[in-house]
Amino acid sequence: MLRRGLILVPLLAAALAAQTPKPQFTFSANTRLVVEAVSVTDRQGRPVEGLTAKDFHITEDGVAQTVAFAQFQKLDDAAAAAAEAAVSAPAAAPGPPHITPEAPGHTPYAGHRLVALYFDMADMPVADQLRALAAARRFLGTQMHPADLVAILSYSGTGVQVQQDFSGDRDTLLGAVNRMIVGISLGMNSSDSDAASADTGSAFGQDDSEFNVFRTNRQLAALHTAIDMLAPISEKKSLVYFTSGLNLRVDNQAQLESTTNQAIRDNVGLYPVDARGQVASAPLGDASQGSPGGVAMYNGGAAGAFDLRRERTQDTLYALGDDTGGRALLDNNDLSLGIERARDAIGSYYILGYYTSNAARDGKYRKVEVTLAPPRPGAKLGYRTGYYADKTFDKFTTADKERQLEDALLLGNPITDLTLALEVNYFQLNSAEYFVPIAAKIPGRELALAKQGGAEHTLLDFIGEVKDPYGTTITNLRDRVDAPLQKETVAQLARVPVEYTAGFTLLPGEYSLKLLARDNETGRIGTYLKGFSIPNLARQTAGLPISSVVLGAQRVPVSTAAYQAGKDKDLAAATTAANPLIRNGSQLLPSVSRVFQRGQRLYVYLQAYEHGATAMRPLEAYVGFYQADKKVWEAPPRAITTGMNGRAQAVPIPLGLPLEKLAPGTYICQVTVLDPGAQLANFWRGEITIR
Repeated sequence: MLRRGLILVPLLAAALAAQTPKPQFTFSANTRLVVEAVSVTDRQGRPVEGLTAKDFHITEDGVAQTVAFAQFQKLDDAAAAAAEAAVSAPAAAPGPPHITPEAPGHTPYAGHRLVALYFDMADMPVADQLRALAAARRFLGTQMHPADLVAILSYSGTGVQVQQDFSGDRDTLLGAVNRMIVGISLGMNSSDSDAASADTGSAFGQDDSEFNVFRTNRQLAALHTAIDMLAPISEKKSLVYFTSGLNLRVDNQAQLESTTNQAIRDNVGLYPVDARGQVASAPLGDASQGSPGGVAMYNGGAAGAFDLRRERTQDTLYALGDDTGGRALLDNNDLSLGIERARDAIGSYYILGYYTSNAARDGKYRKVEVTLAPPRPGAKLGYRTGYYADKTFDKFTTADKERQLEDALLLGNPITDLTLALEVNYFQLNSAEYFVPIAAKIPGRELALAKQGGAEHTLLDFIGEVKDPYGTTITNLRDRVDAPLQKETVAQLARVPVEYTAGFTLLPGEYSLKLLARDNETGRIGTYLKGFSIPNLARQTAGLPISSVVLGAQRVPVSTAAYQAGKDKDLAAATTAANPLIRNGSQLLPSVSRVFQRGQRLYVYLQAYEHGATAMRPLEAYVGFYQADKKVWEAPPRAITTGMNGRAQAVPIPLGLPLEKLAPGTYICQVTVLDPGAQLANFWRGEITIR
């Protein structure tokens, strides 16, 4: 875990306080102190005490480092109970509750186990919230040890809040939990109401309600923020994460990697707790939904599908715990056991500090190895085996900015300072090639405006690459957008997202896309990492082959679109020529989030492929909307009789329909295409939200 030398001076000062005479130390702002928490046990698993800095040997990427200090953290409950000061929390500064960092000359966290209880109130139903809070009350009331210091944090959809700083006072901690129980209605499940999912600007930058639909990303970003709050404390920390599961389908894989890496860097072990506990599913469905039909009623298929969905929401929890040195508690009704595991995982250990000889702030991974010198037979060491270095990407020269953006693309630790959402589609160009348009959205409020020649501009850099499963780069993207804005556009920027479009030509196969966007005024970077596949529609034998389906609410003139201004002209021309979303001088902008307003018109675009046809066969297409497998509304079918592209044998299917007949809520949108002449059909389904 990297630290500025000035921040962690208290640890060094405490370790050297007994030495005389006291030398004068001068610290530079560029000094980087790396702190390692190292456990040393003998053959019987007992902590080895009495070691000093001279007894440890540390290498970073194979280069020997000088150990500046070694401080033993003895976690002794008996000693903590005997000393009144040992159970007191650090003095809290005035103002709202927050995690108090170590002050110069004062190490209130030494000799304590630090456990943070983090409640994801935005995505837990009320029953799960109450169960999680009851587990916290039980732990604080009967299972907390004298050496324990506990902090309480929560996320309710509008940012991470510290309910209580680290404290050993049971009454104070119980009071914080009780206040959360009284205010339970403030943390309703985001799926229960639109109001619950509204976001007024949070610590991790989610400032637009359109981005709230990326629920897993928002949960991970909030968890990232909670980890950041614990970063100023050098001791080992355990974070108990109460949630009702995380969907395995992470919208942005980069956010999962960034959150995991941040926990490793800050010496935070994650202990996810599934607040649903142990659940038995009724074979024919419970009172909340109708019984399934068909053979699923009799062969256990319904219960199996329920279990599979549940396991998928637990897989990410397991990965978070395993990848950070923690452990997930799943399918257990004793939720306080998860807190006990997190507490008991912290035994006596040493805090080692060294000033790295590698001063580059390149964000790259540094491998760390700690050994005893000389080696002790039977001794076992436990520590993190590496960390990601700090990174800075703002305020560089033009050449530096270009190099740093390319370096950011290669980083194993993704940068997620800027919120980024992405959609990938595919359309067949010929018998072998497909055009793959991408659409990226960034909340306008997160962008800073630059003044140039008296006008305001948005300055954005984009860089990306597409790789195959073997890690080979198939194609890449480099683009710069310098868009002058009118006064009315500037006013809108705070309320609406900015959309960027580009495209690639690819063959069928499996791919991964990594796209970075940088705000050139602030240097903030957002990363999106997504796997996608392009099917070989030419070999499809069942049903009518169709492309991906694009949903949008805007058609904009290509010549006046803000994202085209200042864009790389060659890339823009190539994209315009091949992009089927551009028709008659206007472009359909994919919604990406699939969030629409009730008064908007929904535009639907897809292509059907009549392979082998000598002339176009007329098609029919229609759109329906469903809730709980019940049809709510269906638009009249439309006949498609013209427009076939002979080279790709592609038939464009543009549809448009008003949304005013649908009440606000979440729907399954189904697009159905029929080929009556060949007796073929196909359909596509996706979730949309109407506000």
